Amino acid sequence: MALLLGVDTGGTYTDAVLIRDEKDVIATAKSLTTRADLAIGVGGAIRAVLEQSGCTAAEVSMAALSTTLATNALVEGQGGRVALVYIGFSEGDLDRHGLKEALKGDPSLVLAGGHNHAGGEATPLDVDALRSFLQTHAGGVSGFAVASVFATRNPAHELEAARIIGEMTQAPVTCSHQLSAKLNGPKRAVTAVLNARLIGMIDRLIGRAQDTLVDLGVTAPMMVVRGDGALMSAEQARARPIETILSGPAASIVGAHWMTGVENALVSDIGGTTTDVALIRDGKPAIDPAGARVGEFRTMVEAVAMRTTGLGGDSQVHMVTSGLQGGLELGPRRVVPISLIAAEAPEVVHAALDKQLSAPVVGEHDGKFVRAVIGMPAAGLGEREHALLGRIGTEVHSLGAVLRTRMEQGALNRLVDRGLVQVAGVTPSDASHVLGGVAAWDGAAAHKALTLLARRRVGSGDSLAADAETLAKMIVDQLTEQTALTLLESAFAEEDTDFAIPPAQLARHVLTQQGLASHRGILSLEVAMNIDVVGLGASAASYYPAVGERLKCRMLLPEHAGVANAIGAVVGRVTMRRSGSVTAPAEGKFRVHLEAGPQDFSASDEALSLLEQVLTAEACADAEAAGAEDIHVHVSRDIRTALVEAREVFVEATLTVEASGRPRVAKD
Repeated sequence: MALLLGVDTGGTYTDAVLIRDEKDVIATAKSLTTRADLAIGVGGAIRAVLEQSGCTAAEVSMAALSTTLATNALVEGQGGRVALVYIGFSEGDLDRHGLKEALKGDPSLVLAGGHNHAGGEATPLDVDALRSFLQTHAGGVSGFAVASVFATRNPAHELEAARIIGEMTQAPVTCSHQLSAKLNGPKRAVTAVLNARLIGMIDRLIGRAQDTLVDLGVTAPMMVVRGDGALMSAEQARARPIETILSGPAASIVGAHWMTGVENALVSDIGGTTTDVALIRDGKPAIDPAGARVGEFRTMVEAVAMRTTGLGGDSQVHMVTSGLQGGLELGPRRVVPISLIAAEAPEVVHAALDKQLSAPVVGEHDGKFVRAVIGMPAAGLGEREHALLGRIGTEVHSLGAVLRTRMEQGALNRLVDRGLVQVAGVTPSDASHVLGGVAAWDGAAAHKALTLLARRRVGSGDSLAADAETLAKMIVDQLTEQTALTLLESAFAEEDTDFAIPPAQLARHVLTQQGLASHRGILSLEVAMNIDVVGLGASAASYYPAVGERLKCRMLLPEHAGVANAIGAVVGRVTMRRSGSVTAPAEGKFRVHLEAGPQDFSASDEALSLLEQVLTAEACADAEAAGAEDIHVHVSRDIRTALVEAREVFVEATLTVEASGRPRVAKD
């Protein structure tokens, strides 16, 4: 009998689950995610699930890891400092597809070089300029991204630049052609930049998870969930961490289908940082043909078609100051709940909150705290950031005691973006503590923090809320409303009917909102979700019944909804895809674009046959390296032709080979 261990590392909790023979969940457990040393949270969850089940570590046949850390990092704008080498493009191309935003002020070099559409060298690579750039900017950079024009037609310049960077810096290098075989250089560059930014974070997670398994006596191989819900090896994930974006949410969809058996439903997974919504259609999650979108970035990573919103149980609560009535808005940034940080540093937090409550006026930073994330690399910081990080040290502080000038707010934001510092503030988790729905951490501290926030003045001069309980209800109601809007957007986006209005506008349209409220006047308006919704996440049972009532649909809350990601991690398959293209640069010539360079043939069948052989070998090798067995191969061909003088002419072909199999499990 196979004993499968699934682990999911989220922004707040690390979950673990044990499944026997892919049929029965025999134990589940949770442990707080420990950013400073992820092994502590991973180890805590695994130990707890083994103790609960009565099983030993040696009995585990396979371990699999899913994570929302990459997704959360992109949503929150976090990650290491990187450099981009941009070959054969112009400075103006940096503004396309959000590339400048993805760089976030990190260094970049626009370099002469690149190839043409047919794979021929357009301009020689400017090696001297590259070496000069590296001598100046290599310090303080955690990774490099390399993107060359038409690298998917000929990657020679990307490979040569990567060789030089590795030789001079020993830093990890991401080449854009290794992440996607599709055209669109700026979009591939964005994907490469984000991959380089995530390498350090995901490498630490996987490394510490593997160390923990060894320390506990688990000798079975460890797999990692990709963004499309398939499994890959830990080594593959370390090289291509960008493929783990939407890993956790993808695993949750696989888990949702396994737990409920639903063939058609919306799946909504609420975590500490994000809410992820996807559609199960005919029992399978759809793959986004345009590439995974996370936060503001559209990547070229194959992943489930999912809408990820910065909305979760630990979302920052913002007071809306415009208008007489004011109001609340949640997210997109995650903060540490006051109830949680008070449980970790009770004397500091309660002393500060008591002092703030006794003051006649609520201060700008009241009810907020700050702490450093110990052990994170702090290279490439400015003088102001260094000074602020040193002042924070290793203790928890009231935010007002740390920030001495308004100028330092920007420095704090940059430290938070780099993942070096965490801010604590009021969240929906705190509201749930105040309302009695949750009792995991320090409810008294949550009550004090909400009392402070409730005293703030809106435009009319009145207090935001009468008391902590009233404010807590407002926060939970706001979470319900924003979740309902997220689900409506997703539903409109998946509709076959074109309403000629963007989904975000349709969800908020007055007719939609009045229909949800069952307007009855001269007109009778009715709007409802015409599909089941599966609510997942540890807090789903607390928040989602009200969402189901708001959308007038059946809300399914599976028994193990809180560990759906961990379940999905071990019931998925290993699937590897490889794509390539054949072009026709001249009449009677058919060019196969390979990693080793272009090869020409006089017949299209010969070119397509060679490409299929190469891609099949690569996909099967990847699947075997990921630990798959009983591998099946599926080949799809997209051949484009044109009618020229009543004659059909070959233009271009794209082949995709998919190798899929069950993950290999250790035998007794």
